[in-house]
Amino acid sequence: MLADLKDGGEEFQCAQLIDRHPKVRQWVRNLDTAPCGFALPTSRGRFFADFVAELVDGRVALLEYKGAHLLSDPYEIEKSQVGALWAQASAGQAVFGWLTRQQDGKSLAQQLDRVLA
Repeated sequence: MLADLKDGGEEFQCAQLIDRHPKVRQWVRNLDTAPCGFALPTSRGRFFADFVAELVDGRVALLEYKGAHLLSDPYEIEKSQVGALWAQASAGQAVFGWLTRQQDGKSLAQQLDRVLA
């Protein structure tokens, strides 16, 4: 287990896809402890996405993996909106990905391709 990343779990599989993605130069598991992690503000405090990646084109990717049981939770929806707003305000320097096992008929790998395009 690396920073609460359980071997073989869905989040672990997401990390493997990030690690192998040709557009990712390097990535880290985003820690939710000060002063290490990168956080965005929310109505309840701070949101630490699961992964931060540097892309080969110089952009930064903030990536959050969510299990299906959390997709309709209002606070999780807020975090998704905050991440999208952060990326939109970056003038093209950052992307945000809200990733799940399946989303709009797309696999996790396809979602990651779309976010990092």
